[in-house]
Amino acid sequence: MRMRPQIAAIRLCLLLLPCISLPSSTSAQVDQTATDFAHNIVPILQKHCVGCHGGREAKGSFSINTRELLVDSGHAQPGKPDESHLIELVLATDKQIQMPPADKERVSIAEVAALKKWIADDLIWDDGFSFAPVAWEPPLKPRRPELPKAIDGRENPIDRILDADLTAHDVLRPKRIDDAVFLRRVSLDLVGLLPEPESLATFLADAAADKREKIVRQLLDDRIAYADHWLTFFNDLLRNDYSGTGFITGGRQQVSAWLYEALLTNKPFDEFARELIAPPTSASQGYIDGIRWRGEVSAGQTVEIQFAQSVSQSFLGINMKCASCHDSFIDRWKLDEAYGLAAIYASQPMEIHRCDKPIGRQAKAQWLFPELGAIDPAAPKEERLRQLAALMTHPDNGRFTRTIVNRLWYKLMGRGIVHPLDAMQSKPWNEDLLDSLAVHLQESKYDLKSVLYLIATSEAYQSECVVREQVADAGLQGFIYRGPISRRMTAEQFLDSVWQITESAPAAFDAPVVRAVVDSSGANRMIRTSLLKSDFLMRSLGRPMREQIVSMRPSELTTLEAVDLTNGSTLSNYLAQGATRLADRWSDDRSGLINHLTQFALSRSPVTEERIVLEAALSPSPTAEEIEDILWVIVMMPEFMLVR
Repeated sequence: MRMRPQIAAIRLCLLLLPCISLPSSTSAQVDQTATDFAHNIVPILQKHCVGCHGGREAKGSFSINTRELLVDSGHAQPGKPDESHLIELVLATDKQIQMPPADKERVSIAEVAALKKWIADDLIWDDGFSFAPVAWEPPLKPRRPELPKAIDGRENPIDRILDADLTAHDVLRPKRIDDAVFLRRVSLDLVGLLPEPESLATFLADAAADKREKIVRQLLDDRIAYADHWLTFFNDLLRNDYSGTGFITGGRQQVSAWLYEALLTNKPFDEFARELIAPPTSASQGYIDGIRWRGEVSAGQTVEIQFAQSVSQSFLGINMKCASCHDSFIDRWKLDEAYGLAAIYASQPMEIHRCDKPIGRQAKAQWLFPELGAIDPAAPKEERLRQLAALMTHPDNGRFTRTIVNRLWYKLMGRGIVHPLDAMQSKPWNEDLLDSLAVHLQESKYDLKSVLYLIATSEAYQSECVVREQVADAGLQGFIYRGPISRRMTAEQFLDSVWQITESAPAAFDAPVVRAVVDSSGANRMIRTSLLKSDFLMRSLGRPMREQIVSMRPSELTTLEAVDLTNGSTLSNYLAQGATRLADRWSDDRSGLINHLTQFALSRSPVTEERIVLEAALSPSPTAEEIEDILWVIVMMPEFMLVR
């Protein structure tokens, strides 16, 4: 009986490990059930600890304002709850040492359990969060920064700003990547596909000085490939999908057809936002209508509150979930402000609820930034929505443009200029860079492709990646830019790449979109993962359920996901189909097959040691079973799974 292909592939991987240089960013594992710091831990610390040990208070010379202060104090040992003095204090029965003091409410059993799990989860702490008084407020209006002098002819504004940043932090400028690495990176980033071996060869042979600029433009001009790829980004950001909660009962509507057409035509982003916030037709209505849950729901799950949370998160990078229940623990947003946004959408008067209990006051429709204008609470709902759409996209609303360019920077460079992406109240690590990109978007008439072009043609983007472990926040000094960060492929990029190599893509798709364009270039296009309903394999690769807005997917593959990936039948079937096709095409050319697979999957030829191992695993006339083993080896390689 033949060995399972996964097992054979593992043995081959072990043979290949000595000759493969693997990026270390795949080594860290992220527990998908890890503690939710903002919602599970911050309220406990606020309730029991911050009054004496947070803000401007540090009784006993002990402050919990930041993770670093908490750890350095010796009160908490990351990963070791049973050795943490904090747990010892909250469990103490001696009134002389117990915390909180004897005249305060004790920490409950459930709260102690949450604190223990938090410490066991390595003291998870949201980037940039502090209990210290907020000393910085993001500017509202756009700002045009003065660009530093260009160095070595690097004129792109991104390079002028970042070259100065590198110098200021005494960090060496990262080296430029070669053409093959660049083509693979930019193809995956802009259209979500691997460059085919023939395209790679043509690009490498091109001696033109501007060939990188030309290929960026060529990729962005491929309307269908662009729409197929960025559909994933906006489906996550707009909570749009083709199946799931609410669709069967009619309590949820797609915006898929409208969204895909908007991407095909490169609809200006200000117009894009206005049509979602104040839909001119039913085609874009589903976004603000959210999910109408069946049965009784809490005050924080009503469609009106969903509206407030959605528009603030999608377009302003503001997380209103905390403020929808009570004044936020983690930023400045208040309950009244969340309900003010919700009331813009409401068809009936809304009573404000705090922690799911009515407080006897009604919400008044209002906009978050009255400096730009106001909502007329007496106006009909449709007019209030139009007013909100106009205020959101107002030329003086720099927060709107900063939020989307920050998201695009994250997608191409691996980390937001403000990070996390939905914490736009946080100070960016480079204000000039964020403002420069935001002004560029506005001056290019809100053309997202223009921003992508600017980033992709910068020397900063075309620099060698650093691995994620090398760019952890430097304590209180904050993040220091050292170059782009290698990123895990999305579920869609991974599966599309597998389908490219194996020619095993499905024959039909689920999204109710019109994919062809006037020139009929939609004919014979490979079906893309973004157009399909989610399945077990996609979820194992990190595709979210989309019952809530998702701005950032997990950056690492968890152990459980890796097990699902290697043991599921779906991927195995794709590779088996591909192996059969490849066996027919390369039946008498083992060397050619090895070249084809490594060039397609990795955009490079095999090194000598790899070739020796792969040739030993293949017969002179490779069989489908042997090729399937090789395919398992390739798609499980960190080098394949990363955009680097």
